[in-house]
Amino acid sequence: MPAHIEDYALVGDGHTAALISREGSVDWLCWPRFDSGACFAALLGSDEHGSWRLEPVPGTAVASTRRYRGETLILETRHESPDGAVTVIDFMPPGNGRSELVRIVVGERGQVPMRMSLTLRFDYGLSVPWVTRLAPGGEHRMGGIKAVVGPDTVVLRTSAELRGENMHTVAEFTVAAGDRIPFVLTYSASHERLPPAKDPFDLLEHTERYWQDWIGQCDVRGRYAEPIRRSLITLKALAYKPTGGIVAAPTTSLPERLGGSRNWDYRYCWLRDATITLLALMRCGFYDEACAWRVWLERALAGSPAQAQIMYGVAGERRIPEMELGWLPGYEGAAPVRIGNKAVGQLQLDIYGEVMNALHLARVGGLDGDNDVWAVQCLMLEHLEAIWVEPDEGLWEVRSGPRQFTFSKVMAWVAFDRAIRSAEKFNLSAPIDRWRSVRERIHADVCAKGWNEERQCFTQVYGGDELDASLLLIPLVGFLPPHDPRIASTMAAIEKDLMFDGFVSRYRTHQVDDGLPPGEGTFLACSFWMVDNLALQGRMQEAHAMYERLAGLANDVGLLSEEYDPDTGRFTGNFPQAFSHVALVHTGLNLMRHEQSIAQATGHPPGTGGDPAPVLDNESL
Repeated sequence: MPAHIEDYALVGDGHTAALISREGSVDWLCWPRFDSGACFAALLGSDEHGSWRLEPVPGTAVASTRRYRGETLILETRHESPDGAVTVIDFMPPGNGRSELVRIVVGERGQVPMRMSLTLRFDYGLSVPWVTRLAPGGEHRMGGIKAVVGPDTVVLRTSAELRGENMHTVAEFTVAAGDRIPFVLTYSASHERLPPAKDPFDLLEHTERYWQDWIGQCDVRGRYAEPIRRSLITLKALAYKPTGGIVAAPTTSLPERLGGSRNWDYRYCWLRDATITLLALMRCGFYDEACAWRVWLERALAGSPAQAQIMYGVAGERRIPEMELGWLPGYEGAAPVRIGNKAVGQLQLDIYGEVMNALHLARVGGLDGDNDVWAVQCLMLEHLEAIWVEPDEGLWEVRSGPRQFTFSKVMAWVAFDRAIRSAEKFNLSAPIDRWRSVRERIHADVCAKGWNEERQCFTQVYGGDELDASLLLIPLVGFLPPHDPRIASTMAAIEKDLMFDGFVSRYRTHQVDDGLPPGEGTFLACSFWMVDNLALQGRMQEAHAMYERLAGLANDVGLLSEEYDPDTGRFTGNFPQAFSHVALVHTGLNLMRHEQSIAQATGHPPGTGGDPAPVLDNESL
């Protein structure tokens, strides 16, 4: 039985990532990439679908606590009993030339009996590997095992004595104060020579230095610096280093409702998620990632603008067929388990605005210009000019057919607005007059057809009466100013209809036909958007209180899922979720900037109140 979603921690190396429970079980790891088949898939089934447990012998009375070592992605889990204490150190060394997961048991006090149980099951728990022993000495140094099936090989090296037990590899050993027992699990392609052993303690030092150097570039300080900086580390862990692509989450099929069927594969690069992640990183000074992402984007979009997709594989792959894995029962029985995502073929007009906004702000932030990228942008806008009037599947990827989503049209307006700004600010060749005309037509269209006069609010679709939390972004992207009465009344309607126990839902799934059974958790990113709107309306005390409540939902190691169920107090959806962490970063930075602006304008120290928050400057990172 997997742990609760909120009970997992993340380690990663820029190629893939693993989820480790409080009890010390690695229940999810795809090798060699985020979107490869999982060799540990207990998260979506049981230990028999692949797991790696390293814990005190069951039955030992222990109290366990965990943390990340400083501002790194090195997980430390401390187990204490009356007879002793040990710390298990888990990490994946980045930039090491191959992908590996290292676990080191360190004796702190007395003696603690430990048990290790390794269950490798490739292809998402389907394939049992052929396992052979590796003798200690020579290039292997420590002894261990080699597990092979099809294209994959995994090697475990350790100083502990291993034995086979019912298709598992186990070890039982006692750790005394001062002992250090390492376990190094290394992936390689089965046709290649086994990678040589490396000193696990050197790898630990390298990993700690890597993360310290990386976060050391960030100068974010202030009231919300701690959750923001932890979120930035999490976002960095979701970037695929070889290509610059950024995945939405490292998992698939964690349900949006416990026991439900809204289960999707998020191990791909959505243009939307990647662009907002990019903006969060740029706002905090991480421009190497921005450069890498822009190059990835140029490769992914190469070709006909009409063939641009909403998502790609981590290397820019375009075919991501969706299929169901019938042999996996799903997280807590939430079936089906899906890999791939057929939303790849949908039309979602908002991605054009997301991409244009990100590229514009990259230029504003000083990223060197690229004529090829501007040429691609111009072609994309030429295509968007022809299709913006069409219905689409929208931001939430409905499976009930295309509609005229209001937010999609707003983001089409953003696409032309940001392109015009780039052309004017950086003297780029463009048909600016024509783009201005299109921008004006889109704005008028949204205001006429997306506004419901009877309800006094913008609605999810043209001519409809249902609300959508994406409408909270209208003032944030600059489509209308925050003081426009239509913004305040739309916000009030969302507070009334879409807020539950202080959290915001995307829309009412029981009222909107999205092609799926109704029911899901509240959406954390939408709740952060509400905080931004509270601030823009001058309701600063409410904004700070709501932000602190949302940030406080993060688990003990600072991670957020996609959604939250207020009734059960449980995380739902894929985990950790880039969208949620990006929203935490942006909103936290916005609130701190509001405080600084108020302090400068009024002489009030930050956090003491003052005048309403200023309008967000869309040209400022």
